[in-house]
Amino acid sequence: MKTKIYQIKWIFAIAILLTTACSDDFVDVVSEDANSEDYFNSQEDYELALVAAYDLLQSTYINVMLGEIASDNTLAGGESATDVPGIQEIDDMVHTPVNQQLRDIWGWMFAGVNRANYILEFQDKTDFAGKEQIIAQARFLRAYYYFELVKWFGDVPLAIDKRIQFGEQFNISRAPKAEVYALIESDLQFAAANLPAVQAEEGRITSGAANALLGKAHLYQNEFADAASAFEKVIAGPYALLEDYDKMFENDFENNIESVFEVQYTDKEGAGFGCLQCSEGNVAVGFNGIRNYSGPVFDSGFSFNVPVQEVVDAFTSGDARKDVAILDIVAWANETGATYAEGFEHTGYYNRKYIARKGDLNTGDANLTNPNNYRAIRFADVLLMAAEANYKKSSPDEDKARNYLNLVRERADLDPVAFSGANLLEQIYKDRRLELVGEGHRFFDLVRTGRAANEIDGFVVGKHELFPIPSIEIELAGNNWQQNPGY
Repeated sequence: MKTKIYQIKWIFAIAILLTTACSDDFVDVVSEDANSEDYFNSQEDYELALVAAYDLLQSTYINVMLGEIASDNTLAGGESATDVPGIQEIDDMVHTPVNQQLRDIWGWMFAGVNRANYILEFQDKTDFAGKEQIIAQARFLRAYYYFELVKWFGDVPLAIDKRIQFGEQFNISRAPKAEVYALIESDLQFAAANLPAVQAEEGRITSGAANALLGKAHLYQNEFADAASAFEKVIAGPYALLEDYDKMFENDFENNIESVFEVQYTDKEGAGFGCLQCSEGNVAVGFNGIRNYSGPVFDSGFSFNVPVQEVVDAFTSGDARKDVAILDIVAWANETGATYAEGFEHTGYYNRKYIARKGDLNTGDANLTNPNNYRAIRFADVLLMAAEANYKKSSPDEDKARNYLNLVRERADLDPVAFSGANLLEQIYKDRRLELVGEGHRFFDLVRTGRAANEIDGFVVGKHELFPIPSIEIELAGNNWQQNPGY
């Protein structure tokens, strides 16, 4: 997929002139030069449109970073207290409706929805063998982008099989999140039924990815029996835990047996700070990197998203995940002679999973085009979500919950646990944090389980469960949307 899907992206851009998500408009706006009704006349047209729908996945780097920074796992970091103020504000829980990074998430995710809906709007125009798989991938992508939107903002405008064109937002209300989830579930059920378990091209969506995201959507709605059922289909195969955990996040081990779904990145197209979502590389890797680093193994970056001492201390002795997740830069410098500069809020630690390695190929600005994929859904993640769902469903299955938890613990070189009751759930929560630290899930795990106020400094109950709708989007919609509570 890295060598094919992004090589043809520019062809699609020329063919139908879809604008990028850096527009100041409500969502992507199709150029006046593009006549949609004259498109979708061949299989190639559908395939190229699907590539463009995949493309917005790359912009989710900011979702991942902020999912950590908003939590108790990391601090914003950076060069100074004024280095990307929007990130600093989210870290301190003082973000407002004019936060640029939140506007980016809103705009980029709706751009993804619109591109998926562009295909679905014309899904019946031309028939050819295998079209149902293209439609299934488009529906997964729509579900993925909408899941991000409902997770961050709650009720959001809902478009089904139709693009939201500029001007139409005046007549569209924010749909209750239950309606958004209903569409997400329908899309994922269709994708799971119409996609293969294994794709010939790496990075393409599979039935396993659809069932995993379906289970996660149910989990976020406290529909635990349905979540457990969806996860069981993923656990049945063809995935397994990667035996050598040390290699999990290395560039040479992308799309491994543990990968249920990965966001594909490449170094083939660079970008600048004026259009970060235009990069084909993983921007978060550069942002997370070691400031002014000189030494072996790693490369420099901007020192954002730095782990705190509390999460480092949460790892127990012998936990194989600690050194994979956390780089102790002081110990590393003493061992290797490496040098570095201390950034703002320096803790002495870096997110080792997603910092640049020497040997990564880069085009343009090396900090903005790193090719390392984001492991969006891992099998270990599925096992831990399945453990929680089986524990919490109305007819609990503690044996299954404990078994799934212990599979993850044993891979981390830890002893299995025999806990039951509340102690078992607490251990599931603990291991979920340690297994997934640095991967962007922590804030939303705390919110959906009602633990955020106890763990996140500055978190206000009744407000910070959601982020504010960007004020410019409310203005562009004619001020007919109410802001989220507390903002």
